[in-house]
Parts: sequence; C-alpha cells; structure tokens
Amino acid sequence: MKLYDELIWRGLIKDVSNEEKARQLLDNEQVKFYCGFDPTGESLTVGHLVQVVRMLLLQKYGHTPIVLIGGATGLIGDPKQTSERKLLTLEESLINAEKIKTQLSQFLDTKQAIFVNNYDWIGKIDMISFLRDYGKHFSINYMIAKDTVQKRLEIGISYTEFSYMLIQAIDFLHLYQNYDCKIQFGGSDQWGNITTGLELIRKVEGETSQAVGLSSPLLLKADGSKFGKSESGALWLDAQLSSPYEIYQYFLNAADADLDNYLKSLTLLSKEEIEDLLEKSKKQPELREAQTKLAAEVVELIHGSDALKESQKVTKALFSGDFNDLSTSGLMMLSKTLDTTEINEPKPIVDVLVETNLASSKREARTFIQSHAIALNNQKINHTDYMVTKDNTLHDQFIIVRRGKKKYAMIIYR
Repeated sequence: MKLYDELIWRGLIKDVSNEEKARQLLDNEQVKFYCGFDPTGESLTVGHLVQVVRMLLLQKYGHTPIVLIGGATGLIGDPKQTSERKLLTLEESLINAEKIKTQLSQFLDTKQAIFVNNYDWIGKIDMISFLRDYGKHFSINYMIAKDTVQKRLEIGISYTEFSYMLIQAIDFLHLYQNYDCKIQFGGSDQWGNITTGLELIRKVEGETSQAVGLSSPLLLKADGSKFGKSESGALWLDAQLSSPYEIYQYFLNAADADLDNYLKSLTLLSKEEIEDLLEKSKKQPELREAQTKLAAEVVELIHGSDALKESQKVTKALFSGDFNDLSTSGLMMLSKTLDTTEINEPKPIVDVLVETNLASSKREARTFIQSHAIALNNQKINHTDYMVTKDNTLHDQFIIVRRGKKKYAMIIYR
C-alpha cells in the first residue's frame, strides 16, 4: 500500500486541493511538508496527536516535516465559532511557542525535521507592505465566503481575526519560496486557511506552482462528542497537566466503536496489527485487548516506555489494592488523578476522610470506619480516633486511603 492510500485507509485525509498532484508528491517524490501549531496555550492536547502521527508517517516514507510554531499567528488567534479569542501578549505567545517546540521535538528528530517560528518573518512585515503585497490579492467576497468567517458573521468578527487567514497564507508562501515546501497539512477546520495559502501562492508564483493542501477530519468519538475530554477537562500532552496514567486510563476505557478510528489515527501500528486487534475485539470484547494495546501505544508515543510501565503499575495497584511496589514517580502520577490532600503533622482519620471527599461529614466518616470500609495503604483502620502519622507513609511521603473496594484518595505528608 502506497502512502496516499495508507493515509486514506487511516482516515487522515478529508479534503485535498489536487488529488493527482498530492498522490504524485506523496507516493513518488520526497518533499517537504508543513503543519502549523499556534501557541494559544502552554501545551498541546491529545487531539493534536493526529497531526503528529501523520507527520511521523510521512517522515517514515522519506518526506521532511516542517513544524511551524505560530508565534505570530498565536498573537491573532484563529477565529473560534463562538466568540473572539483573548489576545496573548507577545511574551506569552513566544514563551508558549518555545514550550510547544520542546514538546513536539520529543516526537520528531530535530536533525531530520525543520522547526520554524512564523514570528521570524511575519514580525518583519509593516502594515503598508501587508496591505499592498498580500491584502491586494484577496477580495472581501472571497474572505467572507470562508466557513470560519461565515460562522461568526451573526455575532460579529473583528478585523484582527478576519485577517488571520491572510497571515497563515503568508506562511505557506514563505515556506514554499524559502524551504521548497510543497504540502500543507491541517485539521479540517483549517481548510479555509489552507486554500487561502494555495491561492496566494498561485497568484504570486503562477499557475504552474506545485503546492497542494490536505486536511484531516477532526477526531470525534463514535457518538459525535468531542475527543480527548476527561472528567477533569482536556487531556494535555504535558505530563504536569495530564498524567500518563490519566491518558492510559482514557484509552483503556475507550468504547469498542471508537477503536477503529483511534488505532488508525493515533498509532503507527501496521494495517495487519490493527486489523488483527479489531477482529479480536469483535470476537472477545470482554478481554479489551485492543484497548490495552491502544493505551500502551499512545502513552509510549507521548511519554516513553518508562512512563508506560509506571502507568501499568499504577493501574495494577488500583485493581489489586497493593501499592507497595510503586515508585515515587508512580505515586506522584497517581496523586494527579486522585483526590489529594496535604498534611504536615498527625491528623485524625475522620478529618482526612472528609478532606479527601471519601466522606461527606465526620459522622459519615465514623460510620465507614466502624463498618471496616477504610484502609490506609491496604491496612484496615478499625478505630474512629485513629491518628494518621508519617509512620503510615510510603516513600516517607504518600498514603493511599481506600473506602470500600474501589474508592481511593491520597494524602501527601510534607
């Protein structure tokens, strides 16, 4: 199976500006392609993995990724459907850009991939040059027809966000002229911006230009709901914001209906491996073998093999109730998921149960203790006047509190 067909099989192509040209470039040549990431936050989300996996796949076939961090476009903000974005300061945008560059460099070899920041060229364009050299190529009618603008016309859109597509178009032209970049990839919500870039290249470089644009579908769950949301909010690629264990659990609990989409677009497993996992899932869904493999692949891709092993150990510990084999990093990982409270001196167990939300009141806490439902690090607590001290800790710091069989919280003893 050639690359273009594999991208279709994986569900990674929705729109394409010129399919014949795209097939030629992807299947028969080795070219530079780019994907952009705006630093509107300090971390990317798990949803961005679709673009990362696609970049890795193209790199595997000999193409060179250009990772564009939008230090300039991040100052403007791609128009949201609902409202105007809060503007970042230049300092915030550049700090976020550096964090995202570091994040993406964990996936892509910096010796093979090219990293650029569009502030380096957009920041040098004065207003008159912007209007004369770029704005003159686009009519208001053309820009208003774009979906991202259409969806905002009723509630209003500022000239700032209205001009976003022109700035992104300049990016594609700049990379085409200076890096010989012939392909832009993006999510389907970026299609209007991608085609604006193609139009600018066509008008500046002529009809014989070799640039093409492709988009991928936005990743949704089978029920149509947004992908990558957990009970605590978005799933981030930054381990300090979303622990590897939290991501592992998210995919371990994926619905059977989502497996085909997730395995194809979020992992680099081969067609044969994926089809085998899907077949096993149909025959013995209760074993959840496909979910286990999916969770392992995603966590290892994002955080590496050590974090995967810790996530698996934490999962096993929560299932068995035995936390003695967890390392400090494993327990710290767990603390980001469980209700956690900190103490620095001995404290009554009834107070701890209320503070960790394992009991709604001291009265209820005493009832749980008297019914033998409470354990500290798997040791049953039978006395309502029990004091939690440093002697209870694992690694001189952590205490796992359990109510019943499955309800957990954590105490960190400082």
